[in-house]
Amino acid sequence: MRDVARSSDVVVVGAGIIGCAIAAELARRGADVSVLDARMPGEGATQASGGMLAPYTEAGEGGPLLELGARSLGLFDEFVGILETESGIDIGYDRSGTLHIARAEESIATFAATHRQLEAIGVRSATLSPAEARAYEPNLAPDIFGGLLIPDQGLISAPETTRALVAAAERHGATFLEPAPAHRIASCVNGVDIDTGRGRIHAGTVVLAAGAWSGQIEIAGATPPVPVTPVRGQLLHLGWEASHIARIIWDERCYLVPWRDGTLLVGATVESAGFDERPTVAGARQLLDAVCDLLPEAWAATLVDVRVGLRPGSPDPLPIIGWSEVVPGLMYATGHYRNGVLLAPLTAELVADAMLGGGPDPAMAYTAPARFGRL
Repeated sequence: MRDVARSSDVVVVGAGIIGCAIAAELARRGADVSVLDARMPGEGATQASGGMLAPYTEAGEGGPLLELGARSLGLFDEFVGILETESGIDIGYDRSGTLHIARAEESIATFAATHRQLEAIGVRSATLSPAEARAYEPNLAPDIFGGLLIPDQGLISAPETTRALVAAAERHGATFLEPAPAHRIASCVNGVDIDTGRGRIHAGTVVLAAGAWSGQIEIAGATPPVPVTPVRGQLLHLGWEASHIARIIWDERCYLVPWRDGTLLVGATVESAGFDERPTVAGARQLLDAVCDLLPEAWAATLVDVRVGLRPGSPDPLPIIGWSEVVPGLMYATGHYRNGVLLAPLTAELVADAMLGGGPDPAMAYTAPARFGRL
């Protein structure tokens, strides 16, 4: 890492999975890129992500978020292939599908509607009886009403993916600066200045990808600040010794993500707690009750860790991706809420195309910062 007092063609503010994906893509295309964050790469919300690639789970809501998520999912085979080749890191990419479990009878009608909606857009799914659901997942509790299988969804390890993105970005010449907070971004002669706790950085262009902290960074002339708010999510990391869980499982109260090392991630709470990243007894109990009701064998699991991340929520809740109207050379890439991992490849592509001469993608009409004011 290098000291923060330097100049770059592009400075990416934020070293979570979104910022690192953008840095790797820009550097791969030949840009001189530096990355600035108050923490080491991946230490924010990324470390507490389940890594789910599941745009179709809430297909009933439709709209631009489904369109963006499905498009990004379609990029993952190539994204992972390039990333693992460049970094030499296995990021745990798995497209074994998701299994959604109905714990209440009314959920069966929702599953049937989702199945019809997915069928209409050419996405495979299957509604399951209780016996069929247990055939896919023998660990399930006996009092279930059925299930919905979506085979094309999957997961990656968000921490390992971020580590791989850092390695790929550095391979193409990107620099990760010594950790320092960005306080203010303002236009200046020939570019953009970033005031940090350790000096000023000059850049030709800046990408603001600071996740939940994006709204805490002053943007000179912006009224109001970018409307990104922290949404706390607590997750449990369990040691799992019962029979193997083959895919992501979801019910009305929690989701379960099986990792290759045999452990299980259980998430996630949704809390308005400001910037408080501490785990709570209430959050842990909520998740423990939910997972033990769904998988009775969870009572015998070991509690490895409680992880906490602050998701960057936007009012829509679509991400905020596009050029600033008040600071020429400032590109926003924030507000991804629960979809940062899923949307990382597409966000990197959109930003790189817009910044390096490819022009704005039509998808950016949905994500433009201007929908929230003069940003």
